[in-house]
Formats: sequence, C-alpha cells, structure tokens
Amino acid sequence: MWDYETSIPEVMDSLHNLVAARRVLYLGISDTPAWVVSQANQYAMDQGKKPFIIYQGKWSILERSFEREITPMAESLGMALSPWVFLGQGRLRTDAEEQRGREGTYDEGPGLKTHRGGGTNVTAVAIAYVMQKAPYVFSIIGGRKVEHLQADLAALDISLSKDQIEYLETVIPFDPGFPTTMIGDGTSHKIFLALTAKMAKQPTGQAYHALTECDSDSNELPVFCSLTFKRYMLTHLAY
Repeated sequence: MWDYETSIPEVMDSLHNLVAARRVLYLGISDTPAWVVSQANQYAMDQGKKPFIIYQGKWSILERSFEREITPMAESLGMALSPWVFLGQGRLRTDAEEQRGREGTYDEGPGLKTHRGGGTNVTAVAIAYVMQKAPYVFSIIGGRKVEHLQADLAALDISLSKDQIEYLETVIPFDPGFPTTMIGDGTSHKIFLALTAKMAKQPTGQAYHALTECDSDSNELPVFCSLTFKRYMLTHLAY
C-alpha cells in the first residue's frame, strides 16, 4: 500500500537489496495507483533492479474500477494480477440463498452454461470471470469448508464465452472514464483512426480458458494434457 511519502527510488532500491540478499524471491505490490507502479518498474528496469511482477487489488464483477488503469498497466508491463474480494464480499448469491432470508444480495441471473453443457455455481463463475479478463490472473481464494475450496477449483473447468462475459458485465453499469470513452481500450480501433489507414491489431497476451483438449501439435492424450494443466493452475491458485 503506497504511503505517498517515501520516494520511488528509495522503495525500489530497498526491495532490490532484499532480493539480492535472497530474503525475498519476487516483488509484489498492492493497493497502489497505476502511475506509481509504472514509475517504480521503469526506475527498476532503468537501474538494472528487480521490478514488481504482481499486483494485488480489489476486483470483482461488482467492482470493476480496477479495470480503468490497473488491468491495462499490468498487461502492458507483463505483470500478474491477484484480485481479492472477487466474490463481492458475499453479495454474489443464488436465488436459493436469497430465499433463505439473506439480505444485501445480487441476483446472478439465468444459470450460465459452460463447455460441459450444464449450469455452475456463482462462486466458480465469479472466479472464472476475473481469470478470463486478463493474462496471468491468480485469484486469492479462501473458505472455511472443503465445499468452498471445491467450488473455487470448479472455476478451472469453466470457459466463458464473449457473450457470457458481456452478460455478466450488465449486472452493474461500468464507466471506464476518460480517455477510454474517447479513444477506446485498445481492443479495437476507433473509427477516426481506422479511416486514416488500414489498421492491424498486434497480438496480445491471452487470458486463461478452461483446457478441454490438447493442442493440435501435441502428441499427448487429451486427459493427460488437461490434468497437467489443471495441476499447474492449482499450484498458482494456492499461491
């Protein structure tokens, strides 16, 4: 958490010394403005020091202000994201839970269908949403029961379509603010740019999607590939 008092060089020099002394392996930062993180990483790279590689912050389908500056910064710098409160502090609940008398909830709407063809629980969908919005997303999961962990892990089997993500984002209106409202978010070219010349989008990092089969070039059995990938993701979810 940034204190607005300590200088960026002092922070990054001190953190680099911890890494050099092998007291810390990797650097992460949380709850800090994007411009501070950008300056800090640029300073570190210019000086041959260790930059931040992961950002932790508040992000969920109900709280998307994270997507204004933090998500674009992370994608540009190749940083991982570790969202917390991605379940909306308990406000994401099913109709059945609302009928049991719990207040302060939001209706999740019609049951989403995954690539397996059936409905899934709201917790898994909430995790899958943030995981599939940007590359290198490792949600901070928690729970008091084994059932909670099982629901969290179910997110690895969910592959949300573009239409499903757009539907989820209608739950609460989101204003990306200026200048995004004027020039866009980079996913497509604005009309006044497209009219000046033939524009081609550069490839960007891809977000996680549930693995249902191996790549066409792979000689491995689909089941083996799926289990291998799940084991990799489980390791990072635990982190």
